[in-house]
Formats: sequence, structure tokens, C-alpha cells
Amino acid sequence: MAWYRVLSWRGIPTSVKARDAAGRRVSRAMPDWFGQEVDRVAMREGITGSDAYLEAFVWSDEVEEAGSAAEVADALVARLAAAGGPGG
Repeated sequence: MAWYRVLSWRGIPTSVKARDAAGRRVSRAMPDWFGQEVDRVAMREGITGSDAYLEAFVWSDEVEEAGSAAEVADALVARLAAAGGPGG
């Protein structure tokens, strides 16, 4: 079993951290276009480089899923990318 958390900016996922029962920990960044979307929205709202920008980053609650930390993190990034990417 593994447990993961997602770091998001206003609901836009930016990275994933996972740990498993064996003590392995991994981090995965979302594809670049997620960060580009964060920047686009922040620029549109005029909050780049401000405390409001940084305060919009939040970690999800921890969720349990079957697999190793690496398997869970990789699968989660793939699911999130498929759901929220261009055309998703």
C-alpha cells in the first residue's frame, strides 16, 4: 500500500508525493503545461510574485492506494494529466 498527496494551486495539480509501507518516498511533478496554466491564471489575476500566489498552493489530504510509492505516484500523474490536460 502507498499513500499520496497532491499539491495544487487553486485546484490545478502541480506535483504529487507518495510514500509506501516499505518507507520509500517519491515526488513527481505534473507535466509542464499544468505549471503554465497556473502562471497564466496568476498573470491574468495580477498575483504573480505575491503572497496571494503562494498562499493558493495547498496539499490534499493523504489518500491510500494499492502499489509502491513510485507506482502510485506515476499512475496518479497519468490520471490527472489525462483528466486535466489539453483536450482532457
